[in-house]
Amino acid sequence: MPVEEFVAGWISGALGLVLGHPFDTVKVRLQTQTTYWGIVDCMAKTYRHESLLGFFKGMGFPISSIAVVSSVLFGVYSNALLALTAASHQERWAQLPSYTHVFIAGCAGGVLQAYCLAPFDLIKVWLQNQTEPKGKSGSPPPQYRGPVHCAASIFQAEGPRGLFRGAWALTLRDNPTLGIYFVTYEWLCRQFTPDGQNPSSGTVLVAGGSAGVTSWVTATPLDVIKPRMQMAGLRQRVHRGLLDCMVSSARREGLGVFFRGLGINSARAFPVKAATFLSYEYPLHSQG
Repeated sequence: MPVEEFVAGWISGALGLVLGHPFDTVKVRLQTQTTYWGIVDCMAKTYRHESLLGFFKGMGFPISSIAVVSSVLFGVYSNALLALTAASHQERWAQLPSYTHVFIAGCAGGVLQAYCLAPFDLIKVWLQNQTEPKGKSGSPPPQYRGPVHCAASIFQAEGPRGLFRGAWALTLRDNPTLGIYFVTYEWLCRQFTPDGQNPSSGTVLVAGGSAGVTSWVTATPLDVIKPRMQMAGLRQRVHRGLLDCMVSSARREGLGVFFRGLGINSARAFPVKAATFLSYEYPLHSQG
């Protein structure tokens, strides 16, 4: 039943978010701020000034939206694959789809996910870049009191368009990356699974984690540009567009800037995507 794909996507997305958000906060700060020497320095300063809570800034809104965003990705992917191959998820390992179909289905899920994700991701990035310790006496209050206040402030200042700032970079980041993501997962599962059988839990964990790392290698350059576009207000006109942001970033910081955060993205991706795929596949296999 198609709705099962969306429910499984919600479960896997929620688990992946909780596991990966602290790493995501460090990654976003490394990509948008120049006050840190590296991953360890960023983590140490965040903990020193903001305690453990600093690593979970901006998580409230993604938690509330993960039911939509993750279920859209996995639900659209599975149902697109069903439309292309006429094989349900339970039958998929007996009737293997072509890698072209897997790639197309992954990209379809990526396009719709990016559209749903854009406003939530924008607010997450803004809150993650607030480095003021919350509730500490003598320190300046944070600009935004929470995700709702942040969303309302952006909407008031820039209108609906402001909530989709950086959406084009997000869409280009996720496509063809998510197509590569699902193809890598599918290919690895097939290498270690006998014909006609479902992949084991160990295979799903290794394939899911490896797919996550592979996809981030291709996604990181635009993942660097995305938060810079999001942090630059439309009325401030810091960048004239996506290409201008890429060129100006390369001129100021060299070509290496496009791979800033790749290390922590990869370190985060393996355990998070391993758990994501396992929690996605398990409830669907248990239905079969």
